[in-house]
Amino acid sequence: MYVAVKGGERAIDNAHAWLAEERRGDTDIAELSIDQIREQLALAVNRVMAEGSLYDPDLAALAIKQARGDLIEAIFLIRAYRTTLPRLGHSEPVDTGAMACERRISATFKDLPGGQVLGPTFDYTHRLLDFALAAEGDAAPPAPQAPADDVPKPRVSDFLNREGLIETQPDSDTPPPDLTRAPLEFPAERALRLQSLARGDEGFVLGMAYSTQRGYGRTHAFVGELRMGQVAVEMEIPELGFAIEIGEITLTECETVNQFKGSKTEPAQFTRGYGLVFGHSERKAISMSLVDRALRWQELGEENSGAPAQDEEFVLAHADNIQAMGFLEHIKLPHYVDFQSELELVRKIRAEASQAATPEAAE
Repeated sequence: MYVAVKGGERAIDNAHAWLAEERRGDTDIAELSIDQIREQLALAVNRVMAEGSLYDPDLAALAIKQARGDLIEAIFLIRAYRTTLPRLGHSEPVDTGAMACERRISATFKDLPGGQVLGPTFDYTHRLLDFALAAEGDAAPPAPQAPADDVPKPRVSDFLNREGLIETQPDSDTPPPDLTRAPLEFPAERALRLQSLARGDEGFVLGMAYSTQRGYGRTHAFVGELRMGQVAVEMEIPELGFAIEIGEITLTECETVNQFKGSKTEPAQFTRGYGLVFGHSERKAISMSLVDRALRWQELGEENSGAPAQDEEFVLAHADNIQAMGFLEHIKLPHYVDFQSELELVRKIRAEASQAATPEAAE
């Protein structure tokens, strides 16, 4: 139990005032607006929404401003705010197959129905600083306008599924558990693992995914499909008796195709890894799909090689950056009594050891 330390209120108030001053910065420079953060730091906004489990670009932009750009602190603010919101209902499962894709690529099939859509991506940039961006106020050249794309874009996995070459995903009428309403318990079913990974720290999930590519896990993945775009959100209205569209959200979805040799009861086929994240978050979605596949070793009847990414409790218990931050940063709070007791213990042990080492003690 942690006991609040009394006193020092004036110092704390001054620290808050100093923080506000540091947050504002040089007052001769125009203050950042929420609109500017939302529109020009969109990928940071997307990460805060994804790991904060709340889809609201304006609130995410506000949290980034309040946190001085510290994204984990901003995620903490969003999660704390989320707990104050009433739950009015739940949406229907979104149909990502009907996504209005801004980006859709496959590393497994070059020519696929609906075509490859490169969209906005860093993939083909040279990673050189663009000093033209320092010329503030200059408008960016207009991007070429792509024609309206109403061509259906079926899933790549559907092509493999026609020949029975990839595992099928059974439908379930059982509502999945809600990680935001109930604590994580082990063993966790796949739906719960995916929730945990979706709101897990991007850097941690990326590191786990990278470890599987370096041999710490039984996966060899291909990006079957990566797509990003808008999907409709529908909610069933009890008074109407049917679902209506209440809005659109941007999602990034990744489905990886993984090698699987088969077994005595199963024919040789490919298996899947899956990732779905709020906003434009490709790195997170790909990482999530690799770790998802690594964690499925038991249900697929594979051998556990002892890799960290195959350890469900290790991955999921440490993926949450808010829990990690809270436990890490609490050690900078006052622990005077604990330390004094240990200090006295160390002094006593040293004194006893010194006394035992004297000549008189030896005699």
